[in-house]
Amino acid sequence: MPRIAYVNGRYVKHSDASVHIEDRGYQFADGVYEVCEVRHGYIVDLTRHLNRLDRSLGELSIAWPMGRAALTQVIRETLRRNHVRNGLFYMQVTRGVARRDHVFPAKGTPPSLVITAKSTDPKIIAAKNANGIKAITLADNRWDRVDIKSVGLLPNAMARQQAKEVGAQEAIYVDGHGMVKEGAATNVWIVDSEGMLVTRPAEHGILRGITRTTLIDVAAKLGLEIAERNFSVAEMLAAREVFLTAATSICFPVVSVNDQTIANGHPGSVSQKVREAFFDVAEKIAI
Repeated sequence: MPRIAYVNGRYVKHSDASVHIEDRGYQFADGVYEVCEVRHGYIVDLTRHLNRLDRSLGELSIAWPMGRAALTQVIRETLRRNHVRNGLFYMQVTRGVARRDHVFPAKGTPPSLVITAKSTDPKIIAAKNANGIKAITLADNRWDRVDIKSVGLLPNAMARQQAKEVGAQEAIYVDGHGMVKEGAATNVWIVDSEGMLVTRPAEHGILRGITRTTLIDVAAKLGLEIAERNFSVAEMLAAREVFLTAATSICFPVVSVNDQTIANGHPGSVSQKVREAFFDVAEKIAI
């Protein structure tokens, strides 16, 4: 069956999907996006994803492309047409199509909406969870508003490429004081020397990940203590565990950073516990 995409009011073959050459997402990265997991036929944490979409749109003064209930139905229909039971959907909203000009187009210019969906192989994710992944650290060179889930991801793409070239799977951004910020597409967690689960506060300087937010709920259910505080690269390297969270992976254990082994070089028990409990705690909306 061919993949199907939703593009500005139409369901079309993925291979035929296109947007206008003067769409502001293409010319200015003037748009936002969300990626949401689908597991066992359920959309995971959709309410929180739509809430964050609302915030991102509001921060950039971009209108909603349609009402929230209608958007939910379009998401479901896109997933159904692609027969996705385990996988994800990607949703992008831009400021729309207008003559190329740095200033915003006239009021009333309709935003553009694209939604794609695909199935993923749970075995690949399971293998990464069983073996752990490698990461590197990089100085953060992005714009200051990383709290907005903008489509302007060139620094992130370059960071991931740099990681790939040295055999790692993620790049972790570090601020000018040597403190860990977040991954190129993930939030970063450690289990410190006292056994405390630690992640950087999301008030400024990182994206408030949806999986990160739900994992805090998971940890509370499991009775795990959490501290939202800054931590250094040195503390991360000395941690009992390091792991990354994202909607597409939930929780990936990190077994080495900058070729330095973390703890005993194997995935730890805390990341396993929160990953196993995550789906029970997360919101689940049937397709």
